[in-house]
Amino acid sequence: MTVQNNRKRLAGKVAIVTGSGAGIGRAEALLFAAQGAKVVVNDIAVKDGTPIAHLVVEQIRAAGGEAVANTDNVAEFQGAERLVKTALDAFGGVDILVNNAGITNFLPVHELTERDWDRMMAVHLKGSFGTIKYASPIMCKQRSGVIINTGSESGLGRVFGANYCAAKEGLIGLTRAVARELGRFNVRCNAIRPRAATTILEGINLARFLPVMRALGRYWVGHRAPKMSAMEVYKPEAVAPLVVWLCTDAAANVNGRDFYVAGNEVGLFPELEVERLLYREGGWDLDALDGAARDSLVGDLTNRYLLEGYPELQKFEE
Repeated sequence: MTVQNNRKRLAGKVAIVTGSGAGIGRAEALLFAAQGAKVVVNDIAVKDGTPIAHLVVEQIRAAGGEAVANTDNVAEFQGAERLVKTALDAFGGVDILVNNAGITNFLPVHELTERDWDRMMAVHLKGSFGTIKYASPIMCKQRSGVIINTGSESGLGRVFGANYCAAKEGLIGLTRAVARELGRFNVRCNAIRPRAATTILEGINLARFLPVMRALGRYWVGHRAPKMSAMEVYKPEAVAPLVVWLCTDAAANVNGRDFYVAGNEVGLFPELEVERLLYREGGWDLDALDGAARDSLVGDLTNRYLLEGYPELQKFEE
C-alpha cells in the first residue's frame, strides 16, 4: 500500500451510507472506515436472521474502525429521519451522505404495475431525497458536507425496466438541483453511474437478458457492450475509491457533476447543452418544420434503437 493510501483522509468525519450491507454500499462503507470516517451502515436486508448491516459493522470494528448499524427503510421519510438521527446520536454529526440503496427489474413497459412504479420511485428517488432533506440542514449549518447520489447508466435508456431508468435519471436532476441550492453553504452534491455485478441482480436470469445487456452497452460509454465473461472485472470494490475520493478535500471543487465508474475506468459525463439551434422570425409552424427543421435539425438523425442484430428483442410478448 502506498503512503498516500495510508493517509486517513477522512479522520473525524461521519459518513452515512444507505444500502451498505452488501455490494457497492458495503465496499464504500469499508473504505470510508479505512480512511478514518465513522460510518453509519444502513440496510434493511436480513441474512440467516441477522441484519446484514450488523455484519458490516462487526467487520469495520474488527479492523479498528468505528461504525453503527441502522435498519430503517429510507423509502419512507420517517426512516430517513431516523437514519440521520442515528448518526447524530452515535457520532454527533453528519459530514457525508451516500445514497446507494436500490432495487431493479427487467420488465417490459406494458408489464410494469403501478406498484412496480411507485416502489421503484420510493426506494431510489424518494429515498435519496428524504435523506438529503434531513441531512442537508446539518451540513448547511456547519458550512460543510458532501452528498453522493448513485445513478445508473440505465438512466441513459435501456431495454426493459423503464421505471428503474426513470428513477435513476431523476437522481441526476436531483443532484444538479441540490448542488446549485446548497453549494453556497459549501455543501456539494455529485452523482455516480457505476457498472458493477452486485446483489441487486440476484434472482435475475442474466443469461436470458444477455442480449438486453449487450444492447445497453451498444449505446453506452465507448459503444462497448458488457460481456458476461467480463463481469468479474466489474467488482463493487472498484466503485468505492471514486466515491470516497469525491468526499475528500482533494475534490473540494467538484459539485453538481455526473461520473461513470466501472472496473479499471472512471469518467466524467458532459453537462447537457443544446446540440443544434434554428431561429425563425415569427416562430415555427408545421410547414416550416417540414422544411428547414427536417433538413437541418433532424435530417441526419437515425432511429438507433431498432436493435438490429437482436431479433429476440424485436418480438412483442403479450
